[in-house]
Amino acid sequence: MQLRQWQSECVKRALRHFYGAHRYFLCLATPGAGKSIMAAEVAARLFEDGLIDFVLCFSPSVNISQGMKQTFSNRLECRFDGVIGSVGCSYTYQGMLAFKEDFWQLLRRNRVLVVFDEIHHCAGRSLEDANVWGEEILLNIQAQAQYTLALTGTPWRSDQAPIVLSRYTDPDNLIQCDYVYGLKEAVADGVCRSPHIVLIDNDKILVTDEENETKTYGSLDELLKSSSIPYQSIIENHEAIQHILALATNKLRAIKQSNPNAAGLIVASSVSHAADILNTLKTEFNETAQIVTYKEDDPSAKINEFKNSTTNWIVSVGMISEGTDIPRLQVCCHLSRVKTELYFRQVLGRILRTNASLNQQAWLYTFAEPKLVEFASRIAEEIPDIPVIFSEPIEIKLKQELPEPLDMTVKAMSPSNSNILNTGRLSIDTQTQSYSIELLSRDILDTPTSLSFELLGGFREKVVSTFNSPF
Repeated sequence: MQLRQWQSECVKRALRHFYGAHRYFLCLATPGAGKSIMAAEVAARLFEDGLIDFVLCFSPSVNISQGMKQTFSNRLECRFDGVIGSVGCSYTYQGMLAFKEDFWQLLRRNRVLVVFDEIHHCAGRSLEDANVWGEEILLNIQAQAQYTLALTGTPWRSDQAPIVLSRYTDPDNLIQCDYVYGLKEAVADGVCRSPHIVLIDNDKILVTDEENETKTYGSLDELLKSSSIPYQSIIENHEAIQHILALATNKLRAIKQSNPNAAGLIVASSVSHAADILNTLKTEFNETAQIVTYKEDDPSAKINEFKNSTTNWIVSVGMISEGTDIPRLQVCCHLSRVKTELYFRQVLGRILRTNASLNQQAWLYTFAEPKLVEFASRIAEEIPDIPVIFSEPIEIKLKQELPEPLDMTVKAMSPSNSNILNTGRLSIDTQTQSYSIELLSRDILDTPTSLSFELLGGFREKVVSTFNSPF
């Protein structure tokens, strides 16, 4: 297989690292760049030079583990399932907890390369601060493995705990990576798609309390900081879901005019939330869609089925957040209650993998929750040419009495900016910087209301750098 330039460079650097008596190598490469292919090439070269006898791969999910197994089997041209005659095996981190002492003897009696995919899931400088997966690595792999190759696309943890086996600067406490390939470089090389991020806000949010008193908020930021309304109420509101799905389904339809096989991902906050979204997609938008959650009998099979199908949408709860390779995904709705930068970048990474299609657009839709706005702004700062779209306004009415169903109404906004085009449903001009879309209000069931969405840029002046991001 022909390696990309960054993969070739990283393989050479890893081999020099190992040949120089160093045993641990950390590769930071943006999601979608092809880390597992690079790792398989390192393994192949070490086998060719007679430096290893076996390879063990660990990753955070069954689906990713299966992908690693296939990648290594293809490159090494050998079985990779741990049976007699194979040269390695791929497991999940969870699987490590069930291994007995006789399994770990494999590392003591053989020269083993251990590959950790998405190593940030494993924490701990020592047994005192390690999580369960980090503890297994410290106890059974750190001193026994011939070489360890760690891969990550997001080199930090939301709990700020140290990543196992990693080195940090003192006193800044910044992670030290042996090779870095950021999103900016990946987009410039055509390895990853350049993302478009749409942040949906509202300029008039009415909250009515139990005494029937009403307060008005001018943005989600103001609402979430000044009231007891949680973000969960926004992402579970049916009219809010209708609104964001109208944007996303229209965008996917536009992309499918040139890429018939293009698809979309919706990351939901719970199983019931995912089921509601699935029903809305099918009944109100007439979209083909399927759901995958931890409650499915075989979620990995469902993901693989979707990967090779013509179904338009897949609705997931934490099953396709990282490492899952579905290049036909080009549109995503981030509707999870998880609001960490780690998760935001993992979700964004699902739509960045390039393929052979003519249209390589990637669109992420979410609400303008303050943290998500900050994360999107950082992406815009790292890749200055990407459009960050701030979508507004619509009027929202919320009741303080939760969890009673929330009421939202949509108001019409006449275009006042000459850049706004009233193009209507299904006729979005992708060359323009703004557009409008039709959405039916609950209160005006028979009258389409035009909502205008204007591109305002990256609002980069609001970015505050909290760490030295290599992206």
